[in-house]
Amino acid sequence: MSYSISSIQAPIAEPMKEFEGKFRQFMKSKVMLLDTIMNYIVQRKGKQIRPMFVFLTAGCVGTISEKTYRGAALIELLHTATLVHDDVVDDSNYRRGFFSINAIWKNKIAVLVGDYLLSKGLLLSVENKDFDLLTSVSTAVREMSEGELLQIEKARKLDITEEVYFDIITKKTATLISACCAIGVQSTDADEKYAEIARNFGEKVGIAFQIKDDLFDYGDAEIGKPLGIDIKEKKMTLPLIYALQNTDRSTKKQIIQIIKNESENPKKVREVIDFVKSTGGLQYANLRMNEYANEAKILLQQFPESSYRKSLEDLISYTIERNK
Repeated sequence: MSYSISSIQAPIAEPMKEFEGKFRQFMKSKVMLLDTIMNYIVQRKGKQIRPMFVFLTAGCVGTISEKTYRGAALIELLHTATLVHDDVVDDSNYRRGFFSINAIWKNKIAVLVGDYLLSKGLLLSVENKDFDLLTSVSTAVREMSEGELLQIEKARKLDITEEVYFDIITKKTATLISACCAIGVQSTDADEKYAEIARNFGEKVGIAFQIKDDLFDYGDAEIGKPLGIDIKEKKMTLPLIYALQNTDRSTKKQIIQIIKNESENPKKVREVIDFVKSTGGLQYANLRMNEYANEAKILLQQFPESSYRKSLEDLISYTIERNK
């Protein structure tokens, strides 16, 4: 069964539409250059999965309110700030197929735009005394930074354990989806226990999402990201970690040498991909991804039955079945 974003969005179609206008207002600036860049960002937004998590979890336990809109905007502002800064750090000229901010307006402006977005998010919360939302998102941003730095630190050795890998992806990817779900609950007057369930639920979905991303590195070059890009960038993904842990010492040494010194050679990258496939790395990663997705579905059963909960279930399935 295939899940479309529009069918998943059905119970929150109106709030999502309204959110677009509100978000643009939150980003407004009297400085013309900044306003031009804000327009550029708004017009090139992705699927908006994160605001969807906020609105759906809010709907699961209560009523979507102005605070829910602010929570979704806070997530988007801080997340966009981290992406703008990431593109500067990675010297990346493209984001979702469009030119990145730094590619058009150069690094100095991109860094300042990231700072602006960050401060906009903080002020939006402070002015409305949404300190609980601010705590959730600020914690997520701190963890994301730690996760990135941990990945950089470990990438130099190219010999990370599965435990370290899960620590990195929990911080880098899962923590933000976890914050989205907690914020959805916090924006309503629902019992605090639901915020904790939502937080755990979001973490499981986020981990499954990242493993799916890892698997794209070994899939069809026509879908998702370019084939072997993680290998070229010397990122340690779950299929590769499993394969390296389940082979003999000399093969392991040989594969690590290829990644370290020959990752620009397409033929050698293909060699690594074939090694991972033949060692069962993909089956293992698929198994773990489905485990986390199922754990998320079990947690979801603690929410009252509703169209919102059904959409969250479908969103889990979409996460692990998507092709990009």
